[in-house]
Amino acid sequence: MLQKQAIEHPVRAHKAPSTNGAPEPVITVWLVEDNDTFRNTVARALMQVSSLDCSHRFASAEEALEALEEDALADVILLDVELPGINGIEAIQRIKAISPTTRIIMLTVFDSHEKIFKAICAGASGYLLKTSSAEKIVASISEVYRGGASMEPKVARYVLDMFSRLAAPRQDYGLTPREQKILELMTQGLIKKEIADQLSLSYHTVDTHLRNIYTKLHVHTRTGAVAKALRERLF
Repeated sequence: MLQKQAIEHPVRAHKAPSTNGAPEPVITVWLVEDNDTFRNTVARALMQVSSLDCSHRFASAEEALEALEEDALADVILLDVELPGINGIEAIQRIKAISPTTRIIMLTVFDSHEKIFKAICAGASGYLLKTSSAEKIVASISEVYRGGASMEPKVARYVLDMFSRLAAPRQDYGLTPREQKILELMTQGLIKKEIADQLSLSYHTVDTHLRNIYTKLHVHTRTGAVAKALRERLF
């Protein structure tokens, strides 16, 4: 049985008048958030907007997915990243598989590059922080419903930087295949002796390769070499 939480506002009609008198569709918004206080606060704010219906609220992705499978309609889903059970990023793909037209906005405290990138690659149309104002959330819902994308300026900057790095041509530092392999093992946390054992090389041979790697990458430390390799995707 679903634990969908009904709120005190009545379910709205399917149409609401717009400023020019023409009927405007009411956007069905689902909220998936395990924090009761935050979930209720956001829902109350959204229900004050005549063009939004946020009468569907869930504490977990499993509950929302069950509702979708029962042919319920969600135009836009506000989805937390960290949820009990299925997390928000994993839930994106499952939601899209059931309801491809549903737009998803991540609403979370996390602004890490990795989580943003994974959410967008999974199919999220927006990424907002929980510090966003109610006005920003409402505007974002309307934007993604109409086919756009919405992000905080800070998050948008992250996204642009990430895709810029992905699109940038990989610089050729002249590393040999052996040096590339050693560098890759370094990024995995292996020390010289472990690298030597794995590649069946002597410790001194690995040390010589490392000195060549540092020279070619224009760095002076292991940390500098690893950071450059990860930043520029050298293997």
